[in-house]
This record gives sequence, C-alpha cells and structure tokens, in this order.
Amino acid sequence: MKAKELKDLTAEELLKKKKDVKEEVFNLRFQHSTGQLENTARMKLVKRDVARIETILKEKELNK
Repeated sequence: MKAKELKDLTAEELLKKKKDVKEEVFNLRFQHSTGQLENTARMKLVKRDVARIETILKEKELNK
C-alpha cells in the first residue's frame, strides 16, 4: 500500500483500514505459528502498512 494512497483517505477510513490490517497481521502470525504460512515476507510488508497508517494518522492529528 502506498503512502500517497493513504494520505487521500479520511481519518475514519484510515482507522478502519488499520483495524483490517492489524487483523491480517494476527492471522499471518497464527498461520506462521501453525506452520501454514508460505510467504513469510508478507508479515514484514503488512507490519510496515500498519506503521504507515499510524504515521499518517499522527500527521493528520498534528495538522488540525
């Protein structure tokens, strides 16, 4: 997910997206622990998406 795409979203949309991505992180961790995860690099990418979303939310909060 690109930061530019995220910056165009509203705060509410970002919060929903953050919830969805955190759920995906949980599912990936669960799959990893049970040995079902094939693409372990996906975990790193999804965690970065969470960080991007949190950063943009903080930027929006500071710019109010």
